[in-house]
Amino acid sequence: MQAVVVEEPDGEFQVVERDVPDPGPGEVRVAVEACGICHSDAFVKEGTYPGISYPRVPGHEIAGRIDAVGDDVTQWTTGDRVGVGWHGGHCFTCEPCRRGNFLQCENGDITGVTYDGGYAEYVTIPTEAVAGVPEDLAAADAAPLLCAGVTTYNALRNSHADPGDLVAVQGVGGLGHLGVQYAHAAGFETVALSRSPDKEDLARDLGADHFVNTAETDPAERLQELGGADVVLATAPASDAIESVVGGLGIDGRVVVVGVPGEPVAVNVQQLVGARGGVEGWASGHAQDSQDTLEFSALREVTPEIETYPLAEVDTAYERMIENEARFRVVLEP
Repeated sequence: MQAVVVEEPDGEFQVVERDVPDPGPGEVRVAVEACGICHSDAFVKEGTYPGISYPRVPGHEIAGRIDAVGDDVTQWTTGDRVGVGWHGGHCFTCEPCRRGNFLQCENGDITGVTYDGGYAEYVTIPTEAVAGVPEDLAAADAAPLLCAGVTTYNALRNSHADPGDLVAVQGVGGLGHLGVQYAHAAGFETVALSRSPDKEDLARDLGADHFVNTAETDPAERLQELGGADVVLATAPASDAIESVVGGLGIDGRVVVVGVPGEPVAVNVQQLVGARGGVEGWASGHAQDSQDTLEFSALREVTPEIETYPLAEVDTAYERMIENEARFRVVLEP
C-alpha cells in the first residue's frame, strides 16, 4: 500500500510503499476512502506531542470500509462503512474508563499519534474506536466530521442550551462553519461572530440568524442587545476573541471553548459573577459520540466545506491547512 510517513520530528512527508497491515485481536482493518487533515496533525509533523515515536503515519479523520477483522471481533464485519477520530482507543480499566469517561482514559491511544493513522490506503483500528458511517454520507464529507464535527456537535449537545435559546458561534472557519450548521439544526437562535465580513453570506446560508462583524462591532454589546447568549461556542483559537465575548453572556451563560489558543485567556471575573456565567472547555468525543454526530449530520444534511487531494499532493494539502488558506477542511483521498 501507499502511505505518507513522517520519519523524524520536523521531518518531511514521504510517500512510501508499505506492507498492508494485518489486524490484531480486537482490531479491524479499514480500507481508507478519505482522511481529513487537521491542525493537530502538526503534533506529528513537528514532533511536539510528548512521547511520540517515529516513523509515524499521521491522520485521525478517517472514513472507509472494513476489509478484514481480527480475532474476537463480533460487532463489525467486512464491508461495514466506518470511521475513526482523534480518540483511538482506551484501556477500560483505569478510573476514568470505569466511570465511562473514555475520552479521559489515562492510557488512551490517539489515532495517527500513538499509532499509525489514515494518511494511507489501509489502517488498523481497535474496535472501541470505530464509529459507523451512514450509507448516504460521502466518505470525504464524513472524514472531517470525525474531528471538527464531533467537537462542535458534542459541545453543543452537552451544553445547557435548549431550542430557541441564543447560541453564538465565534469564528466561521474549519470548526465554526460546522458549529453554525449544528446550532441551526438544533433549533437555537444562531449568531455567527467573525472578523471577516466577507463570511456573512456564507454564515447566513449555513443557518445563522444574525451575523456580527467583530472587526467593527463589539460582540459582547451586540449579544446583550439580542438578550444575552446562553452559550458562546468559541471555535477560533484567539485569546482576544474569546475574551471579547465573555461580557455577552446572559444569566447562567457559558463560553464553551473548543478552539485552543496558544496564549492564556484573561477573564473579567466581575462579568462572570454578575451573570453567574462561566468559561469552560470541551474535547471532541469517543466513538459513539462520533457515530451520533455522523447520524445527525446525515439526518439534517450537515456537511463540511472541503478541498480534496490525492496522497501524492499531501504537501500542498497540508500547507493549505496550516496556512489557513483552505475553505474550510482539507481531505486526502488515497
